[in-house]
Amino acid sequence: KMAAAAAGGAGAAAALWSEVNRCGQNGDFARALKSVNKILQISKDDVTALQCKVVCLIQNGNFKEALGVINTHTKVLTSDIIAFEKAYCEYRLNRIENALKTIQSASQQTDKLKELYGQVLYRLERYDDCLAAYRDLIRNSQDEYEEERKTNLSAVVAAQSTWEKVMPEDLGLREATYELCYNSACALIGQGKLNEAMKKLQKAEELCRQSLSEDSDVTEEDVEAELAIIHGQMAYIMQLQGRTEDALQLYNQIIKLKPTDVGLLAVIANNIITINKDQNVFDSKKKVKLTNAEGVEHKLSKKQLQAIEFNKALLAMYTNQADQCRKLSASLQSQSPEHLLPVLIQAAQLCREKQHAKAVGLLQDFADQHPANAAEIKLTMAQLKIAQGSVTKACMILRSIEELRHKPGMVSALVTMYSHEEDIDSAIEVFTQAIQWYQQFQPKSPVHLSLIREAANFKLKHGRKKEAISDLEELWKQNPKDVHTLAQLISAYSLVDPEKAKVLSKHLPSSDTMSLKVDVDALENSHGATYVRKKAGKLTGDNQQKEQGQGDVKKKKKKKQGKLPKNYDPKVTPDPERWLPMRERSYYRGRKKGKKKDQVGKGTQGSTTAGSSELDASRTASSPPTSPRPGSAAAVSATSNVIPPRHQKPAGAPATKKKQQQKKKKGAKGGW
Repeated sequence: KMAAAAAGGAGAAAALWSEVNRCGQNGDFARALKSVNKILQISKDDVTALQCKVVCLIQNGNFKEALGVINTHTKVLTSDIIAFEKAYCEYRLNRIENALKTIQSASQQTDKLKELYGQVLYRLERYDDCLAAYRDLIRNSQDEYEEERKTNLSAVVAAQSTWEKVMPEDLGLREATYELCYNSACALIGQGKLNEAMKKLQKAEELCRQSLSEDSDVTEEDVEAELAIIHGQMAYIMQLQGRTEDALQLYNQIIKLKPTDVGLLAVIANNIITINKDQNVFDSKKKVKLTNAEGVEHKLSKKQLQAIEFNKALLAMYTNQADQCRKLSASLQSQSPEHLLPVLIQAAQLCREKQHAKAVGLLQDFADQHPANAAEIKLTMAQLKIAQGSVTKACMILRSIEELRHKPGMVSALVTMYSHEEDIDSAIEVFTQAIQWYQQFQPKSPVHLSLIREAANFKLKHGRKKEAISDLEELWKQNPKDVHTLAQLISAYSLVDPEKAKVLSKHLPSSDTMSLKVDVDALENSHGATYVRKKAGKLTGDNQQKEQGQGDVKKKKKKKQGKLPKNYDPKVTPDPERWLPMRERSYYRGRKKGKKKDQVGKGTQGSTTAGSSELDASRTASSPPTSPRPGSAAAVSATSNVIPPRHQKPAGAPATKKKQQQKKKKGAKGGW
């Protein structure tokens, strides 16, 4: 009975194995898994059955369950047997470090393990080792996967160019596929060759459309989805070129397609946020959700993830979420203590809260802890001090940056600020320190001589003639043929020591040697000349004879006499005040406002006023001989009791009489 049972079990197992084999060939791994489980019920430690079960689970995407089977049967499934499957499950579960250990612990490095090793190194961003692994694979492999290996190799070179700023070497790869063209474009972007990169991406798009058009089952939506990553890089190039509107439009088109690649969506959303900056904050808050999608951290490089986190902190600052901003920047600082951006974001947030002193203290602490990055931090500190109006303290901070204080740009900034503060001595000291540095380390540098000249000009401008002379003598000593420096030196000595100036003037070249051979005609006819000589026209006929008869004698133009006025009388002397305006002439008496000369005064009907002879200012002895100019007050005699006509008021007239008359004039058509 025992023997019969064993024979029956063996027969059933054989049938199950044939079923597993048939399902495996058809790609029906779910059904194959059921048969394998039945085999394991018959023989639970069957090594082949356990291997088949792991493979079926991997093919169905159940990586966690497959790894559980491997770890449960470690005695049967040793590392020699199942190393590749175990490492692959760990790789797909994003346990990259564990996958690397599994591969390295395998006793035999098969081709499958080498392929997986290259992928693991790429995910760990160990690009140099990854490049060596793929080169070895391409050199020692000859199968149908050669094109895929070359694509992976070009991806490694592109990553080196983009993230490590390494100049990529020419691999000699024929860009026959759109993947190879795309990777080549990414490498060019890393080098800053944006126009060339755009052309490569356009070629990649064309190749992609051609390859997909050969498949009749592929729809236009499928083509656009495949092209999304290429269009995303095109938009990125546009953004780098300053074409933000075009880039934004293309980014939004990609988002509308709803691609399944969460990494692509996260990068596009981040780039839109950088375009928005502190504007369109509501849209940025919507886009930032795409960067938080599940699995994003496994699709992007460390630098990409870091950039996204920085932008989240900045967005929190722009939206006045101070606590969130501090939390994100503190987290970033703990992850990368030596990085500048987290502490700069914290300082910016403190400045928004008007805590400038605290911001400067924070930056100072970071500069003390990380001397390698102190220069950029101190530049920010100086900017904050200038914003507060503490220019002298800002200068002190700038002068403490050892590696920058001799640079021409730094010298110029410090001299400008000290001049603004009228601290000429400190400005000259800045020049002196910079000149001494170049004299010690780069004496033949053109910057050295340029600084000496600028220092001399600065000293001359601020009256430090003797110090300027010392600098100019040094310049002339360096180049005795420099006439410009010699002229400056003579000019400076003429103010201090005229005799010395005369001695030096003997070194000036003579006027004959300084004469320039200039073609005057060519200069006058050159483009941009303010005067162009008119070309003589051809003379024909009578005109030619006239010209010949006249010879060199030129006609003198008769001066036209000015026209005289119609009522001009040569016997009468012209009015000496005729050039003055009428109101400013001595005999002007003003315009008369009535036909009758005697009706000067004003008053109610029937009232009497003083006689016209009494009111005529020209007849009074105390009246000034001339009328006042417009805008000046009229002089009135102190002995006269006569009130000028404009100042008279009729007897008994109320104060509001003038207003009543104005109202009456508006409504009345006739007189009283």
